[in-house]
Amino acid sequence: MTIPSCFPPLLKIGVFPDAIDAELRRIFQLVDVDELAATPPLRREIEGIITRSNYRISEELLEQLPNLRIIATNGVGYDGIPMAYARNRGIVVTNTPEVLDQAVAELAIGLLLAMLRHLPQADRYVRSGAWQAAAFPLGTSLAGKRVGIVGLGRIGKEIARRLLAFDLEIAYFGRRRQAVDWPFFDDLKGLASYADILIVCCPGGPNTYRIIDAQVLNALGPAGVLVNISRGSVVDEQDLYEALKGKAISGAALDVFDQEPLVDSPLSDLDNVILTPHIGSATRETRLRMAALAIDNAIDNLTRYFNTGQATTPVAG
Repeated sequence: MTIPSCFPPLLKIGVFPDAIDAELRRIFQLVDVDELAATPPLRREIEGIITRSNYRISEELLEQLPNLRIIATNGVGYDGIPMAYARNRGIVVTNTPEVLDQAVAELAIGLLLAMLRHLPQADRYVRSGAWQAAAFPLGTSLAGKRVGIVGLGRIGKEIARRLLAFDLEIAYFGRRRQAVDWPFFDDLKGLASYADILIVCCPGGPNTYRIIDAQVLNALGPAGVLVNISRGSVVDEQDLYEALKGKAISGAALDVFDQEPLVDSPLSDLDNVILTPHIGSATRETRLRMAALAIDNAIDNLTRYFNTGQATTPVAG
């Protein structure tokens, strides 16, 4: 990789693993948010931002950076970036597509199996000594089930490919019918009524805000299971809580939430929900690939933008 000799300072938003942070600092002159606040003259020097897709960037912050040219987000989602504002200012936004698809798909399958076979409860059962007194309650098989996938993008297809090994049926909901053999639903309640299991892997943002609501959950039914590995904003958490508490659905496995980290949520009091701390892409291999791609994207996009006025991999938004 050829590193520009006069690379502009970049603002780092978010916490990166130590190895990735060290690699970023080896290549870039990074400025942390606290340092930016303490040293106002730095604001005019910042020409790029490196961040992670689970962090939000406000318009107010971008207003303080008059010479900002590019935001390179380390992940697929960009719903935390004010895209309309960035577009109006001519700020390029890039992401790291495809690199995390496999890791997120793996977690979706793991969460689903953990929910159906009650794996967290089974672990506690053995550790507590309860196994000595009685056999563990029966779980539910994945084979033969109907799985509805909400959002058949790259991650949705990776999930579907893995699910096929379990001898089950797949259908999907999305913006359009795709060239696949599985049934397409243009109505989300219709898909929920069809499915035993609903896996949510669509993008976040205003178009999908709380599309999984009480009506969809009621359509999924008392034996239904919800898995969300997309964005917390896609699910109405209050409706989900009521559905879980009232047994309107059987259970849910959630890796993402409206507010992260999850604090003082009533979901934590329920025994028919599995909660994980947004770890969809949290494997060493994936994070290293994401960091390398983000670095390459930032360098390539910045240098080409400064030379030609065009970015290499802009996000459409």
